[in-house]
Amino acid sequence: MRAKVQVFLKPGVLDVQGKAIEGALHGLGFSGVDHVRVGKTIEFDLAASDRVAAEAELKDMCERLLANTVIEDYRIDVDA
Repeated sequence: MRAKVQVFLKPGVLDVQGKAIEGALHGLGFSGVDHVRVGKTIEFDLAASDRVAAEAELKDMCERLLANTVIEDYRIDVDA
């Protein structure tokens, strides 16, 4: 199965990279850009027997390694 995990900062956590990108975009004349947030996407193949098992394994991966759940949220997507 193909898996995609998106990790992003929780609302209310200062996104320094997002602010820097927003400032740079404003400097380039893109004044309509606001509230920029930066995250990461992790994609990989997963040898799971079914979608439920894959989602459970991905949740465990996120909780233990892929996301800092104190300040980050994550979204899981599995394609068969």
